[in-house]
Amino acid sequence: MGPSTRTLKIGIIGFGPFAQFLAKTMIKQGHLLTATSRSDHSGHHGVHFFRDMEEFMELEHDVILICTSILSASEVIKSIPFHRLKKPALFADVLSVKEYPRQLLLQEVPEDSDLVCTHPMFGPESGRDGWRDLTFMYERVRVRDDDLCSSFLTIFECEGCKMLEMSCEEHDRLAAESQFLTHTIGRILSEMEIANTPIDTKGFEKLVQVKETTTRDSFDLYSGLFIHNRFAKQQLKNLESAVKRVKETLEGMIIKGDGPKSDQ
Repeated sequence: MGPSTRTLKIGIIGFGPFAQFLAKTMIKQGHLLTATSRSDHSGHHGVHFFRDMEEFMELEHDVILICTSILSASEVIKSIPFHRLKKPALFADVLSVKEYPRQLLLQEVPEDSDLVCTHPMFGPESGRDGWRDLTFMYERVRVRDDDLCSSFLTIFECEGCKMLEMSCEEHDRLAAESQFLTHTIGRILSEMEIANTPIDTKGFEKLVQVKETTTRDSFDLYSGLFIHNRFAKQQLKNLESAVKRVKETLEGMIIKGDGPKSDQ
């Protein structure tokens, strides 16, 4: 499938590694990109960079994409000079938690601008060779300009993403069970300093891989997944009690003697 039929003027707020990764594909599709960030990222190929947020907001964007970290989202969104908007725009975010930015955007973004909350379930590592069959979750929070919203979603659709429309609440509930749990296991394995051995099983190799991929992400991202997802706390409790139950079962075997007798 070819690139999106409509060229969009996309402004990105927060231009770290993930935003740069998304920008590469958007540029390839022919969209016009501008960005602003607290750190200087000028000189990025195909992106007009602005140090000044006021100046950036005065441009006529179709879409304004929020790509900040979870922990800085509130501060950044609240500091956006919305009064500088020349016309309504579609505001979208790509944070790894969803109820939190949804609430922030509904609070802060002017009523006449549309909102879509999204989470590309991939990153520079998993999306290195393209986005085909990788999941893109989104919720149309407040959409009146259907054409514009569809054109934005087409960016991901035409790259072959699995498009998944889902509420932010459902996303956070499922993400606590999957993404947050994976990161937690990875962090625990890192604390244990596990490493490859000469006698690794395939299962252990996968555990080392989980440790390596999760610790490549910043601790800020991991703590954001916990602090700003109301379902994560329960998941951590579930993990702790599961470890306790497994331990008690094993210790129970010792007390009984030499464990269960074999049927053989």
